[in-house]
Parts: sequence; C-alpha cells; structure tokens
Amino acid sequence: MEPLFGVVLGLILAVASPAHDSCTCATNKWAVCAQDGPGNCTCRLVGSDHPVDCSTLTSKCFLMKAEMTPLKEKRIWRPPQGLSDSDGIYNPDCEDSGVFKARQCNQSSSCWCVNTAGVRRTEKGDRSLSCSELVRTRWIYIELTHKRSSRAFNVPDVAKALTQLFESRYKLHPKYIAAIKYDPPLIQIRLDQSKKPKWDVDIADVAYYFEKDVKNDSIFHSNSKFTVLVNGDALAIEKLWIYYVDEKPPEFCMRQLAAGISAVVTVVLLTAGIGTAVLLILRWLRTRKYKNFENKEMREIKTPSLE
Repeated sequence: MEPLFGVVLGLILAVASPAHDSCTCATNKWAVCAQDGPGNCTCRLVGSDHPVDCSTLTSKCFLMKAEMTPLKEKRIWRPPQGLSDSDGIYNPDCEDSGVFKARQCNQSSSCWCVNTAGVRRTEKGDRSLSCSELVRTRWIYIELTHKRSSRAFNVPDVAKALTQLFESRYKLHPKYIAAIKYDPPLIQIRLDQSKKPKWDVDIADVAYYFEKDVKNDSIFHSNSKFTVLVNGDALAIEKLWIYYVDEKPPEFCMRQLAAGISAVVTVVLLTAGIGTAVLLILRWLRTRKYKNFENKEMREIKTPSLE
C-alpha cells in the first residue's frame, strides 16, 4: 500500500510542479503572478495592481506606471529616453481600460495633453489646463538601421521577416502594417491604425514593446528572447527612431515658434552687422593704403634731382 501511495504522491507533485513553474506572465516581466487555485494563475501589474492578460500585450500606460514604481531592488526603472518623445518616461495617469488619460500632470503641478501613445502634444501648463479629448495616434513611423552582414538581404525577405515578427511576437495583425521599405542599411516601417477594435492590440503598445526589445530592455519574460532572422541570418538592429503622427495636428502655441524666429532674426542681424563692419574696415584699409602711396609719390616729385 505504501509503495502505491508513494507513486500517487509522486504523480501529484509531478503535475503540480510544472503548474507552479508556469505561473509567470510571458508578455510582461513586471507582472506579479500567484496561483490562487489548482491550475489557476492570476497576474497583477506592479504599480497599478491591475489584472494582466498575459495572452496579449499590456497597454503602454500601465507599463510606464510599472517602470516608475520602486521594485524589490529598491531602485526605479529608468529606461532610455524615447527617441521622439522629448519628455521621456513619466508616471502616467491611466484609465481603467489601460489607455492614457488625456491630461497628464507631474508632482510639480505641471500638466499637458497627450495622444493615445502618451506623447505630449501641447505645451505644459498648470492644473487649470483642460484637455477636451484623447487624440488618437493613427500612424507610427519606425526607422532603424542594421549592422553589416556577411550576406546581403533583399527587400521581400526583410519585409517578410519583420511582418512575421510583428504578428507572432507582438500579436499585430498584418493589415496594420501599411508599408516596409528597405534601402540598406535603413529599414522603414509604417504602422496605420485608424480605429482599434477591442480584440486587436494598439500600434502604440506594439511600438513600445518593439523599442524596449531593440534597446535590450525587453518587457517580455526573460525566457522570451528577441531575435530577427532573415532566411536564417540574424538582422542585428543598430539604431532606432520612432515617430508618432496623430489624427489631429499638435496644439503647441506660437510662443515656441516666436522664440525660434526671434533667435534666427538675431543671428541674421548679428551676422549682417559683423559683415558690414568687416567691409568698412577693409574699405578703410584700402583708402589708407592709397593715401599713403599718393603721399609717397608727391614727396618723390618734390624732392630735387641730384643731377
């Protein structure tokens, strides 16, 4: 009887152990997961304590909030500053659905309006600033360069590899990939998403996950490595730029433009003034040289000949 009990216990442990080991969130390393029942794993996000659906991408707003939360190592995650976002990382206010609130503020009571990608689209103001709507980021342009390879890549193979990457790793439907252009070593990717159905991932989330992967700070769990293979050869990405284009133009006021124009006018006037001064000095030097030469000739004429 005892050997039979030992076999049964061993089988139970064998089944339970993988379930315990699998209680992680494959799409979010900042999710804290725990088993709340046999075979049931619940994950919640650091910072917002929001439930995480590990079968898809987590919203960028929740991710940024998690990044700004002190972790167990008693430090704050500070990722590289966004290439097209001059404000970089900040602690955002998120709706329950995970989208950014239209108005964002920091601890110094400075507020601004953002788009659906969380990128500032107005000048900063105080807490009286009103943001009437959350403007959608419809287009995202991704530009990247890769290191030299032993073999040259062709356009169709690069486009196919990147399309498969965005579809399999980031759950993005190929219909949202409007174009992929390749002029070695530059690759241009244009994402287009005018409307986002509830069941599709947002292109802003996709771009954020992709940016973190390229910068070797992946949001995915540690066992999910980022690789781009083109016909079996690695495409080593070297540099990355991301640009966001909204459905409506940004609402920056004319103060920045006026300051820029004023600076340009100042430089032009200063350059013109220096140029005029140089011309006057050169003219004065030429006149002085001519007068000196004229005086010398007059002295020679007035000097009596020795003959």
